[in-house]
Parts: sequence; C-alpha cells; structure tokens
Amino acid sequence: MVSKGYGAIRVVRNGVAVTFLSAGVVWADPAVLVVLGDSLTAGYGLANPADGLVPQLEGWLQAQGDAVVIQNAGVSGDTTAGGLSRVDWALGPEADGVIVILGGNDMLRGLDPGEARANLDAILTKADARKLPVMLVAMKAGANFGPEYKAAFDGMYGDLAAAHGAVLVEDFFGGLRTAGADPADPASMAAFMQADGIHPNPEGVKLIVAGLGPKVKELLARVGE
Repeated sequence: MVSKGYGAIRVVRNGVAVTFLSAGVVWADPAVLVVLGDSLTAGYGLANPADGLVPQLEGWLQAQGDAVVIQNAGVSGDTTAGGLSRVDWALGPEADGVIVILGGNDMLRGLDPGEARANLDAILTKADARKLPVMLVAMKAGANFGPEYKAAFDGMYGDLAAAHGAVLVEDFFGGLRTAGADPADPASMAAFMQADGIHPNPEGVKLIVAGLGPKVKELLARVGE
C-alpha cells in the first residue's frame, strides 16, 4: 500500500530494522510471517532454493498485491517437539503472524498423536500470548498405523484450530488434488514429487502454494486486529 507524502521505508537486514526516509511516497511496512515447519518448509531436495515453499508462497502473495515478507523457520526432520523447543527464538520481535506446518515427521515415526497434539497446543499458546494470528496446516496420517491412530492424528488439527481461533488448512497437499493427484495413490503423485515420494518437486510446490495462498491471505487479514 502506498500514499503520497513523507514517510519511512523499513528494511530488515540481519535481524535489524533499518528505516529510510522517503519523500513523495509512503510505503507501508510489509507484514512479516514466520513459517515454523520441517523439511517441507525448508525446501529439502530442491536444487534451486527459489523453488522452495517459502519463496514461492511469498512470490504468489506479492503477485496478488500483498505487502508481505515470509521468514523460513523450517528444519528438516523436525517433529512437533522440535518445533516447540525453538518456537520462542523462531518468532522474532518483528513477527506479525505464524504459519505452523508440523506433524509429518511425528506421523512417519509413529509417535503418539497425543504428544503431537500437546506440542502443537503449546506452540499455538505461545503465539496467542504474543497476540499473533496463526495458520495451522494439517497433515494426514496414512493407514499403516491403524484407524485409531489415523483418527487421533487427523482430528487434532481441527480441534486445535478451533480452540485457538487459528486459520485451518485441512491438508498440506490439498493443492495437488486440483491436478488430479491423490496423496493416497503414489502413482498419481509421481509427477509432482521428488524420487523419495515424500517431498514435492518444484511443480508440486507450485500447486501446494496455490492451495495455501487463499488461506494465507485470510491470515494476513487478521494481522494487526
């Protein structure tokens, strides 16, 4: 957003906010969103960092006219417990909102959904204490751990989003469904995934971003409320 007059342009470099005076135009400070996640956030396996989730999502939003900067707080291999252990320093003082994409590694390791729920609850509670709006992105458990595990794991995201008033994305891979892919069918996912079958390739990331984008715009609308 711009307006005529004298104003300040804030640039964050190495964690330090630097303000420049600008005559003629006032540039609104961009909203700063932090994505707390694992390898899906970090961009694991992608040869070009620009193909990662965070750069693509930031670009998608900016193309929509949103003044936003997205910080990548993804750590490959991280569980919900790992996310909780570092959330205090991951959310720097400049953070205006949080996107939480965690739980995939808990599920892959067969960790107790009750512990994952408690960890996510604690992360959201810390964001609430900072009065930061949150978007919680759900992962879906496979059937290999049984129906009770799947029900407990899949159900925790909606429950937590409702309890904390967070924006809910029901399935991280939901954007792939628009291209006819089904996460339960590896063959249909092959064109959008890396060789490991777990992490999306650049085209897959692009579709995931298109699915997440409208929800992130909903999160941005809550910044400063």
